[in-house]
Amino acid sequence: MAKIAVIGAGFSGLSAAGYLTAARHEVHVFEKNQTAGGRARQLKTENGYVFDMGPSWYWMPEIFEQFFNDFGHKSSDFYELKSLSPAFNIVFENEVMSVPNEYLKIRELFESIEKGSACKLDEFMEEAQFKYKTGMKNLAEMPGISAAEFLHKDLLKGVFRLQLFSSFSKHVRRYFSNSKLIALMEFPVLFLGAMPQETPALYSLMNYACLKSGTWYPSGGFGKVIEAMMKVAETRGANFHFNSPVEKILIENTEATSIIVNRQKINFDAIVASADYHHVEQNLLEPAYGNYTEKYWEKKTFAPSCLIYYIGVNKQIDALAHHTLFFDEDLFQHSSDIYKTRQWPRKPLFYVCCPSKTDASVAPPNHENLFLLMPIAPGLEDHNSTREKYFQIMMQRLQKHTNEDILSHIDFKKSYCVNDFVADYNSYKGNAYGLANTLMQTAIMKPKIRNKKIKNLFYAGQLTVPGPGVPPSLISGKIAAEQLLKYLKSKKYETVIR
Repeated sequence: MAKIAVIGAGFSGLSAAGYLTAARHEVHVFEKNQTAGGRARQLKTENGYVFDMGPSWYWMPEIFEQFFNDFGHKSSDFYELKSLSPAFNIVFENEVMSVPNEYLKIRELFESIEKGSACKLDEFMEEAQFKYKTGMKNLAEMPGISAAEFLHKDLLKGVFRLQLFSSFSKHVRRYFSNSKLIALMEFPVLFLGAMPQETPALYSLMNYACLKSGTWYPSGGFGKVIEAMMKVAETRGANFHFNSPVEKILIENTEATSIIVNRQKINFDAIVASADYHHVEQNLLEPAYGNYTEKYWEKKTFAPSCLIYYIGVNKQIDALAHHTLFFDEDLFQHSSDIYKTRQWPRKPLFYVCCPSKTDASVAPPNHENLFLLMPIAPGLEDHNSTREKYFQIMMQRLQKHTNEDILSHIDFKKSYCVNDFVADYNSYKGNAYGLANTLMQTAIMKPKIRNKKIKNLFYAGQLTVPGPGVPPSLISGKIAAEQLLKYLKSKKYETVIR
């Protein structure tokens, strides 16, 4: 039995801890914050609000199910999933598009907006389904170690249908011409880290995940998913250490032998680093042992950071859905401000989540729980005055949409932005979503899951394979655990899956 350290208790760290404990190894998870979850932590206030601090879209439910199935469970053993109807609303300049959660009704919506588009949507989804099933079954579970991984027969057979070298934006416009339908189809890739024009058409798989698999909500919020994953690991023997930032990884003869935590040295046989990859390499390792230099990271294209507001309102807001996207400004300009000019957006798009519409437990009776999110370029100067400026912009548009006074009914307000991502997660440039999913940062082109110079150090999380998002993070932790188990087997450690 090996003694293993997992650095970070976000989705990828919890996933890795689960698989490693299931193989009967001694696992210790070290988390710098006081609760598990990483970006999916919850903020609980004294006046009764429970805010999910990060992820709020529950897509690809089968990926979550697969994780729990691997340990003999179902998600329903831990939390209830609710199908959202509508899935989400989109606010345009002069109208609101309500997107159903059933595909047949989505077809009807498309046809009502653009004649002939229902059949076009079927064609689009047929391609997207192939990419989703091939991508999530084969591409997503590749460890990204060797180009030989692409020699899988299913990938070779369908390589051209994956459209790795085609533009997502052009792909969408081959099927639809109405600007509102185009905005609906392009929004899922907004957080992938590049403009739709520069995102591979492969990522139409996100449209399949959104429109075909449906939008769900775990009762109690994403914190319940975190609690469930912790329970899976803990019941198999994982040990969790909170308020325990790892300060150093110590190396002897090309192997990690120990870590320094709160000035204490603790010996380990292997390490999975699910903390920020850049932070691990630049701050926890001596320079000679990192896979990548600072120049490497400076050249990488990162997905956005965010300005987030957690808002409690002491009345109910009738006109709000659970998810509302404000596309009443130009998507191209906002995308350009994030990815091209890298400035605070001139006319921002933003997103509002109101989980209290679905879940009474996240707010006091007759109150609303609001989560406002505006994507921004990583690395921007982050001042309170700037945060407040954009808060007022978002709130004025939210009040216009709802035709209600909300500002004077706020009884809780907290902002979260670039500086907080750096302070809480050691996030490179305060990014929120990891590396952009551009062609040159896909699969084997991502930062490697294994340290090239340290035999028993592996990485997990949004900066390595398969990429940003909650389901990919679950998969990332599994891949890192599998690679570590192979290493341990080669070192003659006993591995017994239970």
